[in-house]
Amino acid sequence: MWQHLTMDRDITFTIGPEAKPVDAMARATAFARRTLPMLLKDAPGTAVAAGSAIKVLAELVDITARDRHSTDVLGRVAFDGAHITVSVGEMSSSLPSPDEEPGLYLVRGLTDDIGQYGGDEGGHVTWASVPL
Repeated sequence: MWQHLTMDRDITFTIGPEAKPVDAMARATAFARRTLPMLLKDAPGTAVAAGSAIKVLAELVDITARDRHSTDVLGRVAFDGAHITVSVGEMSSSLPSPDEEPGLYLVRGLTDDIGQYGGDEGGHVTWASVPL
């Protein structure tokens, strides 16, 4: 039985400036599909959350890749035993409203929290927390 509830695991990725937004989304989701099983290991109830995290990742990469502050799109997917947290940076501007970026309606529907913080490159990093 899986009982380890206070774990921290994460995967990170970088997508260079040559990738158009649609290519960046494809690369990020392919990477997540390959690595999420290793990240989540045998945690119960993670299949649905992993699918949701991949959808959230695709939307955040798309938005960030179209509004890049730096040359690279930086991503991180972390698992703490209760949530899968997706972080993508660096955006030039703050997070738009879902009316401006309809994909954010999906993100807000799949997550229990979303926000931004200042990134290391001077842009904004967007994060979203997908509950198990």
